[in-house]
Amino acid sequence: MLEQIASQGFDALPELIRIVINTAMQAERQKYLRAAPFEHSPERQGHANGYKPKTVKTRLGEITFDIPQVREGGFYPEALEKGLRSERALRLALAEMYVQGVSTRKVKAITEQLCGVEISAMQVSRAAAQLDAVLQEWRERPLGEIRYLYLDARYEKVREASQVRDAAVLVATGINPEGERLVLGVSVSLSEHETHSLRDASRWRAFLQSLKDRGLHGMRLIISDDHAGLGAARRMVFGSVPWQRCQFHLQQNAGAYLPRQAMRIEVAADLRAMFNAPDRKGAEELLQAAVQKYAKSAPRLSAWLEDNLAEKFTVFDFPLEHHRIIRTTNFLKRVNKELRRHSRVVGVFPNGVSCLRLISALLMETREEWRIGKHDCAGKSFEC
Repeated sequence: MLEQIASQGFDALPELIRIVINTAMQAERQKYLRAAPFEHSPERQGHANGYKPKTVKTRLGEITFDIPQVREGGFYPEALEKGLRSERALRLALAEMYVQGVSTRKVKAITEQLCGVEISAMQVSRAAAQLDAVLQEWRERPLGEIRYLYLDARYEKVREASQVRDAAVLVATGINPEGERLVLGVSVSLSEHETHSLRDASRWRAFLQSLKDRGLHGMRLIISDDHAGLGAARRMVFGSVPWQRCQFHLQQNAGAYLPRQAMRIEVAADLRAMFNAPDRKGAEELLQAAVQKYAKSAPRLSAWLEDNLAEKFTVFDFPLEHHRIIRTTNFLKRVNKELRRHSRVVGVFPNGVSCLRLISALLMETREEWRIGKHDCAGKSFEC
């Protein structure tokens, strides 16, 4: 490959990509069949059935790949499909900015570089419709039994009625009884007809109800931060399911009640000791000790600890081996970090639909990555 690049320069790249992807797809089919070519194995779960050509338009031009086929069907190589949805969504977001006249010269240059040609409104509309149909089907797919439900919210900048506004992006993930992490749903909403608190509660209620209507059931615990409006919505839709506030954010919130920043390390250590206690009794004893300890030196902190922490020990009602997984929303925060990395490229979305498209495509790929990768909770029983 290096020799080809040295002799042909970038002209060699399409052929090299074709060879690498074809080889990866062959390896993926072999793994799927659980048998090498012509191998007789009791673990074999299908038979190879040749190849089918498929031409894909890339930034290096059109490349024709050889798609491995399986006689029994049901196989399509991730090596080719992976990444295409999110890249298309990103292209569309940038293209819409250009078409709707809200882009800069830099954005115009990016769209032409990504897509290879100038973008027309008709091309953008046609491509968006194709992708939106796939993403909507994924967002509305039926759900099943979930043991632990994680909820989080973030905001993206969206242009609406000639104004740049914040759009709430609500994301739900979960862990099923087999220990698999799942992306369950996403919602992007703008509202201007209600007060702030009612708007937040309405968003969360509609989102949670949509999860329930799609068949979500079996939850033992909901884990989230104390988002505005979520408490009322959670009690209305999933009133019988206990709630655990994210202990990481709870520890961060304690900083607002410190009389001196020099106390931060000491208070953080006391909170970690409570959260890492082996049982509820031990955590409550440590809490009472901390309340008394800071009664004089930090009375606001002492009162906050007494009023807010006791009911946040729900995690101790669950198996000890699950505590690390259910006491924070950290793995969902990692998902949001990846979403932010991509959305930052767009900056201000031209509309809410564009924002939902990119976030949905990225979350769909996150689910696929979890499916083929290792799980933080693999091997654990969630029949609690």
